[in-house]
Amino acid sequence: MSDSPALVSRPIVLPTDGRQSTIALGVQRGVRRLFAQLGHVSLPEFTLANGRRADLIALAPDGALTIVEIKSSVADFRADRKWPDYEDFCDRFYFAVPETVPFDILPEDRGLIVADSFGAAIVRAASHHPLAGARRKAVTLRFAHSAASLLHALADPDRVADGRL
Repeated sequence: MSDSPALVSRPIVLPTDGRQSTIALGVQRGVRRLFAQLGHVSLPEFTLANGRRADLIALAPDGALTIVEIKSSVADFRADRKWPDYEDFCDRFYFAVPETVPFDILPEDRGLIVADSFGAAIVRAASHHPLAGARRKAVTLRFAHSAASLLHALADPDRVADGRL
């Protein structure tokens, strides 16, 4: 054990699936930094029980769940109308955009975060609609399983590559 490198000696780089633009990845990074400052933990590309994949989900210290839909451009917003399907799996829902996306195209009754790769700010708070207990438990367990699987993949990439995770 003594000759193994310390965990902090090398940065951990999470793989991306190649579907996100550079702008979207920057927004994601900024939003994750914001949530970390708020004491939340987050996961990108989180698959919900309905099969939809949320861009980002955050878990607060009190168990509240927030989903963030990242829109990198006007075209991105107009092309994707799946976001209402995410609201049944969170207590709060936000759109996150770079400052180049005009705010007036986004629904005024949803939360809004403006972000870049360095940070983010909440421009409009999201309304709170508490999840039912059974749904909260199911989403939280899925969050825990996803986070543990990701940690395992980082610690043992060979096992993941051969499909044994």
